[in-house]
Amino acid sequence: MSMHHQGIGYYESPVGTLLIESQDDAITTVNFLKDIRRQPIVTPVITQCIEELDEYFYKGRKFFTVEIQLNGTDFQKRVWNELTTIPFGTTTSYEDIALRIGDIKSIRAVGVANGQNPIAIIVPCHRVIGKNGDLVGYGGGMDNKEWLLHHEGSLLKQLSLFD
Repeated sequence: MSMHHQGIGYYESPVGTLLIESQDDAITTVNFLKDIRRQPIVTPVITQCIEELDEYFYKGRKFFTVEIQLNGTDFQKRVWNELTTIPFGTTTSYEDIALRIGDIKSIRAVGVANGQNPIAIIVPCHRVIGKNGDLVGYGGGMDNKEWLLHHEGSLLKQLSLFD
């Protein structure tokens, strides 16, 4: 039987404390901390993730290279993998994601999967907005979604269309 090596860490970000979990050499969770902290188990991939998050928030990093492992249904994984292709500084709509995974009728399901994304920021579910430009929901809170989009410069572009 192979031993699975689990890691856990925390990162104090401008949008709140992030809980980071890993399995072996891949990140499985980056989420807004909602409950009590557990004892950190800092593995090399946790350290790399924290460094890349720090560079994202403070040093202009635009994409992540840390290994991730997405655990979910096939449909969820299709949505989440599609999210990783949305470039820094841009946004897309739920409808666009539904079209890109080949099922326009799945808009609502795309929204649900987006909200269940286990790896916030690295899998950029915050870059998906309503077709009319509304920010719509975000598991990490609307103010955090707005902060992240401002940070990436995409909100400004969005809003400047209406000047």
